[in-house]
Amino acid sequence: MPVTVQQMLAAAEAAVPRISAEEAKALVGRPDVMFLDVREPPEVAASGKVPGAIAVPRGLVEFRADTAGASHDKNFDPSKTIVAYCASGGRSALVLKTLKDMGYENVRNLGGFKNWVDAGGEVEKV
Repeated sequence: MPVTVQQMLAAAEAAVPRISAEEAKALVGRPDVMFLDVREPPEVAASGKVPGAIAVPRGLVEFRADTAGASHDKNFDPSKTIVAYCASGGRSALVLKTLKDMGYENVRNLGGFKNWVDAGGEVEKV
């Protein structure tokens, strides 16, 4: 039976904990945490990103995260907590559910980058 985007989002949001920008601020710079920006490159270029965040567009995350794949990015480490965000929280929820399915157990959804900015989070220009 076909699944709608709304159903996919609901399943992802149920599987992945959401954290506040305040909680996320306490995690920036920790060696056991990776911030993941899944927006498209023009979005990141226009607004910047969380300091130290790895910017990988949503469509490439699985390839970078697959530890056995040829395109694996060493920043993706299943032992780390992954905190992802996008523009509004939908893409990051879907990516994090996929990462969870791939064995990344510690995943958190920051939601939208605007949440970070509105909470006074520092922005790294790219």
